[in-house]
Amino acid sequence: MEESSSKGRIDWYILLPVVGLMLFSLAFVYSASATRAQMKFGSSEYFFLKHLARIIVGLVVIIIFAKIDYHKWVKYSKIALIGSMLLLFYVLLTGQAIHGASRWINLGIINFQPSELAKFTLILHLSTLLAQKQEKIKDFKEGLLPLLFWSLSVCFLIGLQPNFSSALVIFLISLSLMFVGNANLFQLGTIALFCLVGGLGYALTAEYRLQRILSYLGLAKGDEGVVINYQLKQALIALGTGGFFGLGPGQSRQSNLFLPESFGDFIFAIIGEEYGWLGSIAILLAFGFIFWRGMLIAKKATDDLGYFLAFGIIITFSIYVFVNAGVNCGILPTTGLPMPFISYGGTAVLFYAAAIGVLLNISAQAGVYPKSKK
Repeated sequence: MEESSSKGRIDWYILLPVVGLMLFSLAFVYSASATRAQMKFGSSEYFFLKHLARIIVGLVVIIIFAKIDYHKWVKYSKIALIGSMLLLFYVLLTGQAIHGASRWINLGIINFQPSELAKFTLILHLSTLLAQKQEKIKDFKEGLLPLLFWSLSVCFLIGLQPNFSSALVIFLISLSLMFVGNANLFQLGTIALFCLVGGLGYALTAEYRLQRILSYLGLAKGDEGVVINYQLKQALIALGTGGFFGLGPGQSRQSNLFLPESFGDFIFAIIGEEYGWLGSIAILLAFGFIFWRGMLIAKKATDDLGYFLAFGIIITFSIYVFVNAGVNCGILPTTGLPMPFISYGGTAVLFYAAAIGVLLNISAQAGVYPKSKK
């Protein structure tokens, strides 16, 4: 393969906003977690320092993956996906249970979440299959069925943890990839309809999932409904209190044990409280810029693999940002999905960093970065 003249160049239009979000997240996490950390561990910096370490490692991961030719991942896509599925099965048997769900493997220094690995290995393998099967993609058996097999297998294992929201979002990402991969729209629509009905039926089989749906509709009853309504109410209070300009950095009141998951799934509400409408919009605009740039990279990728892989990565970021912000604002049912690069977390930060590194490599090979004048 002939190397692009711009190979090795960094796409600062992607890197700078990502690094900016990662660095700003340090202030967000510290403010949102200080009270809880002080009460639980005797140090207000406990969660901050752990997040700082992960951000530093994440920056290194971005650089490493940006230097690796994304074509080299193709021969490892299937075995990586199978390995991640085995880890998903392993976590069902022996995983650490947190909040009633077995989603983590305790590695001592970090809780490893296999679903994060599975999400991105699935994107990689689907992109590989789509690039290889473009001539057969309209054929259900030869084109679409293998894609569905891997997607549904991963989502099924994640759904058993139970982690219905992640399974649903990952399947939506898979369908999006199949859509841009020129799959037959009638077949895709039929599958989506059947899965929607099946997913709704599955959602109704557990009391806590049912209560989340009823809570969203304003019909929740019982203890679970009270907890969900409480979380959303506290998040909306935080956003409302922040107003246009916010209370100021470190001035959050809801993070003082009022809002559960204040530095995790509901950190966007704390940002709104401290930095106001302006700060919240700034965060969303930064992600919007990354989305625009990512789509440009996908459009100008040198081959189908680069196109599908870039699209899969950027649509994953976008959906998770939209869902997290939507939950915090009460326009979507409550789920446990973090804000990429903003929420406190270990595994997610590292895998998102790796994905950004891959995106930077696709950009470098496509020559998307403006060439300097000689």
